[in-house]
Amino acid sequence: MGRERQDIFESMPVFKAIVRLAIPTMIGQIILVLYNMADTFFIGMTGSDAMLAAVTVCTPAFMFLSAISNLFGVGGASAIARALGRRDIKTAHDCSSFSFYGCLVITFIYSLGVLVFLDKMVNLLGGTDPAVHAYARIYMTITVVAGGLFTSMNALLAHLIRSEGRAMHASFGIGLGGILNIILDPLFMFVLFPKGNELMGAATATAVSNGLALCYFIVILLNLRGKTVLSFNWVSSILNSPIPGEIIRLGLPACMMTLCENISFSVMDALTAAHGLSYQAGLGVAKKVNMLAHCIVRGISQGVLPLIAYKYAAR
Repeated sequence: MGRERQDIFESMPVFKAIVRLAIPTMIGQIILVLYNMADTFFIGMTGSDAMLAAVTVCTPAFMFLSAISNLFGVGGASAIARALGRRDIKTAHDCSSFSFYGCLVITFIYSLGVLVFLDKMVNLLGGTDPAVHAYARIYMTITVVAGGLFTSMNALLAHLIRSEGRAMHASFGIGLGGILNIILDPLFMFVLFPKGNELMGAATATAVSNGLALCYFIVILLNLRGKTVLSFNWVSSILNSPIPGEIIRLGLPACMMTLCENISFSVMDALTAAHGLSYQAGLGVAKKVNMLAHCIVRGISQGVLPLIAYKYAAR
């Protein structure tokens, strides 16, 4: 860690350090919600309740990717910051490596499971209407099966980069994905894809924008070689160390928070499905608005997490 980064954790006044770390993270989360709203806005322009309801149906399955990235990202970021506070660079290397490969493997297994049980999952989440089911299959296949790794690894790397005080880099990457999605949505929906395939265009825009944001993080990490404690070299001995248990223990509350939120949303969606497409579509719109306040708080807490973890370990 460079001297400037170390100063954030050790000598900078607490309020200033919190602002330096939390504000960019909060802005990144706000942009993330705005792009979700934009997605809904552009799909709403089609006038199709079935398309809006399909996105509502797919939201819990898509957001489960955030639960996975939170498990390894929040847990990994806390463990890395604690290791830095103890001046234990080797453990910081191993924590970042386990977080990276753990998120990669679990996301791959989840995406594969969604592909295998696609129709059952769509029905379980409230997509029993034939029109909604057809649209939901397309949206879920593109965003969760094809683009799932982009989404979860993008969020994971933001957590890990933020763990050593690089909140601006992390937030720019998250914000970049959101801004690109807002730009690509109308291009894919109304220009590149033929009429009637607007939902496929929106899903493709989401997958592509997350993929480009992931490329940004990869470029940043390549440029930071020799200046960062993050390492992605796998060493099998990590599995026999306390690191996996510590990361999972630290990340599980954040994972469960996201998971339980998605389960409650799934239950609401399944219940509204019995009352018609307009109810499901309206629920999806309202949920996006509700996410704004939630993500502001989440941005602040995620931004300040490395500072608390570092100071705790450094006593």
